[in-house]
Amino acid sequence: MSRTRVLTHARAAAVVAALLAPLAACTSSTSSSAPDTGEVTPSAGDRPVTVTVTPEGQRVPAGEPVRVTASGGRLTSVTVTDAEGRRLAGEVAADGRSWVSDRKAVPGASYTVRTSTRTEGGTTRSTRADFTTAAADKVNKVDWRPGTGTTVGVAQPISLVFDNPVENRAEVEKQLKVTTSNGTEGSWGWIRDWSGRDRVDWRPKAYWKPGTKVTLNAELNGTDSGADGGWFVRDYTTTFTVGARQIVEVDLDRHRLTLVRDGETLRRIPVSGGTPGGDKRSWRGTAVLMAKEGTINMNSETVGLGDAYDKMVDYSMRLTWSGMYAHAAPWNARHFGNANQSSGCIGMSDANAAWFYRQVRPGDPFEITGKDTKGAVAPGNGFGAWNLSWTEWRHKSALR
Repeated sequence: MSRTRVLTHARAAAVVAALLAPLAACTSSTSSSAPDTGEVTPSAGDRPVTVTVTPEGQRVPAGEPVRVTASGGRLTSVTVTDAEGRRLAGEVAADGRSWVSDRKAVPGASYTVRTSTRTEGGTTRSTRADFTTAAADKVNKVDWRPGTGTTVGVAQPISLVFDNPVENRAEVEKQLKVTTSNGTEGSWGWIRDWSGRDRVDWRPKAYWKPGTKVTLNAELNGTDSGADGGWFVRDYTTTFTVGARQIVEVDLDRHRLTLVRDGETLRRIPVSGGTPGGDKRSWRGTAVLMAKEGTINMNSETVGLGDAYDKMVDYSMRLTWSGMYAHAAPWNARHFGNANQSSGCIGMSDANAAWFYRQVRPGDPFEITGKDTKGAVAPGNGFGAWNLSWTEWRHKSALR
C-alpha cells in the first residue's frame, strides 16, 4: 500500500510541473532584474519629449522673439500669451522641432508658453513654462502724420518723429509696414526734423494717385531704439485716403499763384512773395501744405526777423516749420501781382485767401519757382522730401 501512494505522489508532481511550464513562458519578456513595481518601462519611441523655451526666468531682457524647441518628438502646437491674454503669433516648423514668434517679447510683460507634443511612439503631452521681461528703463515715443481717417493731398508723406534718438534705424525701419490699395512704390528716408529730433518719412516715387488708400502699421512694441533712445512699448497705426490731384503753382517772378485740380486751372491769384536780397526771401522748390491754421498771431521775431511785424493773420496755411505760410495780407495789397514785398510768406487779398483756403487740403504740393529765393525747402523743414531726386531719397533708407 505504501508503495502505491509514493508512485501516485510522484505522478501528481509531474502533472503539476507540466501545467506550470506554459505560465512561466508567458512572463519571460520582463527583465528579471527590474523591480516588480506594477509599471511598464516605456519603449524608446515613447520617452517624453524634451521642450526648451527661450527666454526663461524672471526679468529677462526684452526685444527677442520667443523660441521653443523639442527633442525626442514633435511640437504639435505652441501658444504664447501675456498677462492680458494677447498672443504672440508664430508657426511650428515643418519638421515639428521648433517654433519662433513673429513678434518680439516686449518690456515689462509676463508670458505663459503652452505646448502640445507627440512622441515618436504617438503619445501626446502638454507642457507649460512662464517667464517675465524686465521693464523699460527709458521709453521712446512717436509723433506721426497724417492722422487716421483723413483725406490728404497727393504730396503728403507718412512722417514719424521720435522723442529720443534712434540708433538702431534698420531694426526700426523693418517694423514699419506700408500697404496701399494700388501697389504704390515708395521708400522710407531718415532725416533730421526741424526740431532737431530723428525722423523717418515714407514718400511715393511720384505724387500719389487720387483715391489711393494707405495704411501704416508700425509694429514697434518691443523694439530697442539703441543707446540713449530707449524702448518702444506700443504699436502705431494710421490709415488715410488720397484726394484729388491739386497742385499749387507759385511763380514768384510773375507774382502769381495758380490752383490746378485734375489738370484744370481753377483760378490764378495775384500774390506777393518774400522781399528779394535778404532773409525775407521765400523758399523755392516743392513745399507741402502742412496744416490750415486759420487766424493766428504771426510774430516775425520767432523766425529771426525782428523788424517785420507782429499781427493777427487770417486764412493762414503753413508750408514750412521755419515760418513760410500762404495767407491773407491786405496790408500789402498794392504789391499783389507786381512785386515781392513780404517777409517770406505768399500773401494775397482777403477774398482770394478765403476762396483758396476752402479749396486746398493738407498734403497739396506748392511748386514754387523764382530767381531770388533762399534756396529749396529742406526735407526736414516741413515736408521737403520732394526736393530730392528719387535716387537721393532712396539712399536715405537704412535698409539700402
